[in-house]
Amino acid sequence: MIEISTPEINPDIIINKIREKIAKSLDNSRNMHQNSDPDKMIQFIHYIEALLRNAESRAYIRTKLPSKVNRFPLNFNPKISKLILKLFNFLFKDQREVNLNLITALKESVALNKKLINQIIDLNTQITDLNTQIYEQFSNVDSRFQVLDQRLNDTSISIQGIDENINIKDSSINNCLTDIQKRLGNVNSTLQGIDEHLVAVDEHLVTADNRVQEIDERYMKNDSYLKNDLIQQKRLITMFLEEAQKRLTEPFTQDQLHSFAKEKQHTLDAFYVAFEDQFRGSRVDILNRLKVYLPLIEEADIGKPDSPILDVGCGRGEWLELLRESGHTARGLDINRVMLEQCRARGLEVLEADVISYLQSLPDASLGAVTGFHIIEHLPFEVLLKLFNEATRVLKTGGLIIFETPNPDNVLVGSNTFYLDPTHRNPLPSSMIKFVAESFGLSRVSCIKLHDTAESRLTGSEVAERFSDYFYGPQDYAVVGFKP
Repeated sequence: MIEISTPEINPDIIINKIREKIAKSLDNSRNMHQNSDPDKMIQFIHYIEALLRNAESRAYIRTKLPSKVNRFPLNFNPKISKLILKLFNFLFKDQREVNLNLITALKESVALNKKLINQIIDLNTQITDLNTQIYEQFSNVDSRFQVLDQRLNDTSISIQGIDENINIKDSSINNCLTDIQKRLGNVNSTLQGIDEHLVAVDEHLVTADNRVQEIDERYMKNDSYLKNDLIQQKRLITMFLEEAQKRLTEPFTQDQLHSFAKEKQHTLDAFYVAFEDQFRGSRVDILNRLKVYLPLIEEADIGKPDSPILDVGCGRGEWLELLRESGHTARGLDINRVMLEQCRARGLEVLEADVISYLQSLPDASLGAVTGFHIIEHLPFEVLLKLFNEATRVLKTGGLIIFETPNPDNVLVGSNTFYLDPTHRNPLPSSMIKFVAESFGLSRVSCIKLHDTAESRLTGSEVAERFSDYFYGPQDYAVVGFKP
């Protein structure tokens, strides 16, 4: 509801008040003229001046007796008259002085009053002129107020009409607002239903997007695997055809047959890369996990040109990439040609070589560190011993070995996840690997437990904590040893 408040304006009251003030002002002006009539005041001043002149004539020293003395029936001797006159003047000497002083003061007062009367006359003239002007102005104001009175009356009538129109419009607007509110209520109900439908659609889209993403990842992995496998197969076929073309009329030698047999081991390179991509984890995850070893490298002050780091079984090269970003000198070994090509594409220094053969080719005390992440569980025990023996030999004094492997102390790892990789041989308990490292002369050997699933651990009792140690404990460990 729209409300318009218009104050009550009564022009008659305003005009009457103004007229009363004008009349009062004119009455005051007339009273001032009556109370201060200059003609009467001038006549009164003349009367006073006459009295002063008479008094002044009597205030001087007498040279003859007053004329009233002649009324007595006596004739005074002139000498007696002079004596009487001197006596009279002597007796009234002080009175004459007083009279003269009073007359002088009264004259000055009369002169001052004349000036004041003249000023009053001037002021009265000015006041009369001002009153005349004010009266004329008030007369104009009165006429203007009459015009304003008429206009205000007309305005009041117009405002009343406007108020009526506004009330009509207000009622119409209220009806429209009520109708709009009803429609908005219906729209809100419709929108709520649409929102619920959109939420359901969003959920379906998220599910579809996740499925599409999974399919994309699967196809990308399969595509990478197929491409790598085709490249490898093409390389083997090309090599075989080249040798066959050379020996069309001659049988293959024993060395050539051995070379073909050696190439056979690379037929699964692309498959194993796809397998690693599926189960090993993303490059970012592996890089973050490997950062735990950087303080060991920094503390040993290795990874320089005179104390390089050798990463055996370097795989996709995450550790080599991390070392390069940290400013360390390192190179890697692997026999998987697909992984080696990925490392070379990243600008990493890698070699295709057998681990034991390569270590045996190095001189004593030529490396700062030998590292291997998830490689020792792939080796036969005899080869594992040779790895520790050769690694210890090529290390400089103060150098170290780091070998990370699955932790069989975790029951789920030792009984399940370890065997996800078909190329794994046997779980390696940390106490056994520590003994092997110490038996080849390494000192300060320790096992670092890694990748604990703390969010799944149970607490509250000794049994729960022991259960958590067996099932939710560290999934991997790393053996670290230093050459004395």
